Amino acid sequence: MTTKELLKQVREIELKTRGVVNEVFSGEYHSVFKGRGMEFSEVREYQIGDDIRSIDWNVTARFGHPYVKIFEEERELTLMLLVDMSGSQMFGTFEKTKQQIAAELSAILAFSAMKNNDKVGLILFTDRIEKFVPPKKGKSHVLRLIREILSFTPEGNETNIKAALEYFNSAVKKRSITFLISDFLDEGYDRILKTVGRKHDFIGVILKDPREMAMEGFGLVRFKDLETGEVRFLDTSDERIANYYKSKMKELENRRKSLFISGGLDKIEINTNESYIKPLIQFFRVREKRW
Repeated sequence: MTTKELLKQVREIELKTRGVVNEVFSGEYHSVFKGRGMEFSEVREYQIGDDIRSIDWNVTARFGHPYVKIFEEERELTLMLLVDMSGSQMFGTFEKTKQQIAAELSAILAFSAMKNNDKVGLILFTDRIEKFVPPKKGKSHVLRLIREILSFTPEGNETNIKAALEYFNSAVKKRSITFLISDFLDEGYDRILKTVGRKHDFIGVILKDPREMAMEGFGLVRFKDLETGEVRFLDTSDERIANYYKSKMKELENRRKSLFISGGLDKIEINTNESYIKPLIQFFRVREKRW
C-alpha cells in the first residue's frame, strides 16, 4: 500500500467510524466505562432538590445558610487495544477481512475514548509482540494507531495470545479498559486471561467468518494455512472430512465460551458477513444494565 493509498484509507475509516461514534455511541462509552470514583469539585449554595446528605455543615455554619459539596466523576481512564496481526486475520470470504474489521472496530473504540478525553494505547501481536504504542490522548495519536493497524507488516505469522496477555499484564500496571481483538484460534491462554480479567476491565472481541465453521460441498479444494504457509488439498465433499473439521472448530468454540463464562469475562462476537454495529450496541446495552 502506498502512502497516498494508506492516508486515503485512514481518512475513509475516520469519517465512517467518527460518524458511528457521534450518532450511535455518543454516550454509551461514557456511561458503561466509569471513572475511578468521584472527586470533590466545589461548594455551592443549597438548591431545591439537592441531596441533603451532600450538605457541608462546616461551611453552612460559617455562612448561616446551607451549602452543599459538589463531586464530579474522576474520568481519567486508559483504553488498551490488543490487536491480533497473525496470518489468519487476512482471512475473509465476504467484503472485508478480519484485519479490516479490526481496524474499524479499533477506530470506533479509540474515537469514543478520545471524545471522553481518555488515553488510548495499542499492542500489535502475532506469535510475538510486534509493536507497543504507549497510551496517549488526542486525535493525531488515534489516527496514528489506525495507520499502524492498517499498514504494519508483522514479522510473525502465527498466534500466541498467552504471550500477548503476559506482556500486556507486565507492561500496563494501571487498571485499563482492555479490548483484545482476535479470531481466538489459539489455545493455552486460559490462566493468564483470567489473571488479566481480574486486574483490568477486559473484553474479548472475537472475529469469525462463517466459512471457518463449515467447509462442505465445494469438492476438491486447495487450502493454505495463512499462519504456517502449509498447503493441502482436501475433498470437502467427503462427509467424514467435513464432519471432523466442523467438530474440531465447534470444540474450540465451546472451550472458548466456557473459559469466558468461568472467568466472568465479557465478549463481543463479530461475523465478517454482518455489520458490527448491532453486536456493539448489544454489548453496550447489556453492560449499561449492570450499573
